[in-house]
Amino acid sequence: MTRVYVVVEGQTEETFVNAVLAPDLGHCGVFLAARLLGTAGHRGGNVTYARVKRDVAMLLKQDKSAYCTTLLDLYGLGKGFPGDTAAPRRPTDIEQAMNNDMIGALGGTWRADIRFIPYIQQYEFEGLLFSDPERLARGISQPQLENNFQNIRAKFATPEEINDSPQTAPSRRILQIYPPYQKPTHGVLVAKAMGLAVIRRQCPRFNAWITRLESLPTGKT
Repeated sequence: MTRVYVVVEGQTEETFVNAVLAPDLGHCGVFLAARLLGTAGHRGGNVTYARVKRDVAMLLKQDKSAYCTTLLDLYGLGKGFPGDTAAPRRPTDIEQAMNNDMIGALGGTWRADIRFIPYIQQYEFEGLLFSDPERLARGISQPQLENNFQNIRAKFATPEEINDSPQTAPSRRILQIYPPYQKPTHGVLVAKAMGLAVIRRQCPRFNAWITRLESLPTGKT
C-alpha cells in the first residue's frame, strides 16, 4: 500500500478525497488521506503558498515513505505562489514552479523531486460537477434544471474550461441557476452520484492527475 497525503483547502475537497477518490484508488494499492490546510484552530481557507509549503514539507519529513499532493482551486489561490505571474493564470506553470521550489527547499535528502506531486484544479472544484449535467441536476434534487446546466456545458470543450471571467466561474454559474447551492452540502453529493469514472472521462487534466497517482509504485508500508 502506497500512502499519499492530499493537502486540500476546504472541507468539501477533504470529503471529496476521502469519500470519492480514496475508495477507487484504494483498489490500486494507493491509500489517499486528505489533510486540511493549516494547523489546529486555523484549518482551511487563506490558501497562501507559505501555508501550503509548510504543510507539504511537514508531511514529507514526517513520513519518509509517503507521497504528498495538493488539491487546490486556481481561483482560491492566495499570495505567494511561485509561477503565478502569467495572465491568464496557468495551473501548469504554478505546479512546475511549486515543484521546483519544494525541491530547492528540501533538497535531495527528502526526495521531494519524486514524492511531491502538486495539482491545481483549473478554475475550481465545481467545474468537475458539469461532467454530467443530468446527475448535477439530480444531485441537488432539481432534475428540472438539467437543460440549464447542459446549455452551459455545451459551450465548452471540457468541464474544466467552463469560465469566461471571475464573475462566471463554475460555482457562480450554479448559483445563478440554483441560489440555494452550498458547496459543502451539495458538491460531494453530486460528485458521489456522478462517480469518479464519469468525471475522469470528461476532465482530461483531472484524469491525468489521478492517473499519475494510480501509477505510483505500490508495496510501501
